[in-house]
Amino acid sequence: MPDASAAAPRYLAPAQVAELLDVQAEEIVELILQGRLRGARLGAPGAWRVEEDSIAEYLADQAEDARRRALWRQANAASFPELWGPAVHRAE
Repeated sequence: MPDASAAAPRYLAPAQVAELLDVQAEEIVELILQGRLRGARLGAPGAWRVEEDSIAEYLADQAEDARRRALWRQANAASFPELWGPAVHRAE
C-alpha cells in the first residue's frame, strides 16, 4: 500500500491557479517561466501545469517580501533621535 505522505504532487492548470490568486492565466505562465512557481509542460501537446505545493511557497515568499518591505519603510521613516536617543553634546 503506498504511503500517503509520499503521494505524487498534484498539478493544476494555469487558469485554475489564476482563479485562486485572482490574476490572469498569462501571469501564472510568466511566474512559471521566471521560476517563481514550479511548473511543467505535460501531455501532448504540452500544456502548462503548476505543482500545487509551489502555490503555497509562492504566497509565503510574497508575504515575506511584503514583511521585509514594511520593515524597510519603517527604518527609512524613523529619525535618528527616535533610534539612538537625543544628541549628546560634549563640553569643550
